[in-house]
Amino acid sequence: MKRSNAEIISEYGPFPGIGEVHGVTYDGKRVWFATGDALAAFDPASKEAPHTIDVAAHAGTAFDGRHLFQIVENNIQKIDPTTGRVLATIPAPGAGGDSGLAWAEGSLWVGQYRERKIHQVDPETGAILRSITSDRFVTGVSWVDGELWHGTWEGDESDVRRIDPATGEVLESLKMPAGVGVAGLESDGSDRFFCGGGRSGKVTAIRRPKSRASSR
Repeated sequence: MKRSNAEIISEYGPFPGIGEVHGVTYDGKRVWFATGDALAAFDPASKEAPHTIDVAAHAGTAFDGRHLFQIVENNIQKIDPTTGRVLATIPAPGAGGDSGLAWAEGSLWVGQYRERKIHQVDPETGAILRSITSDRFVTGVSWVDGELWHGTWEGDESDVRRIDPATGEVLESLKMPAGVGVAGLESDGSDRFFCGGGRSGKVTAIRRPKSRASSR
């Protein structure tokens, strides 16, 4: 396994009136994050105060190109990002123990925190299509360039790690600095990961290592 320290690019927040950052996703322009009582979004280029929509947002957040998906207690809700209207609801695989959420290959990928698992889930029914076991608590989940990454946070230690999607083997680990935890995770599709910081109220951007595919 390749180990290195995470390179912090920038930090956003804490934001006025927002005490926690849970799930994180990116719609190509704005970073969306779950705050508990609302979903918030900000433009990382301008760092302006976030826009919010009034919908419960307890854990992982994902974006499929048109809609947001949000873990709320023991369900996953499909949300119109313009109106905040909940369009559909499916059961979450961890029945309340769910953490990260990502969209890839037409499926939702759901972290189950204490069970140390990532489930591939049918976005229409909630049926579990397959499961991957990690060796650490799973927080945020992100797919980028065919690579599966997830955040971990146990005690005072947190990292972002790339795992083999077939075996769960850890291939690469980016250790976060002391005091910086990863509650949510999403790639911008390029050289950044956005990491939700839990009770710090911050979103931290770290450098994503170049993939073997993109460096050829």
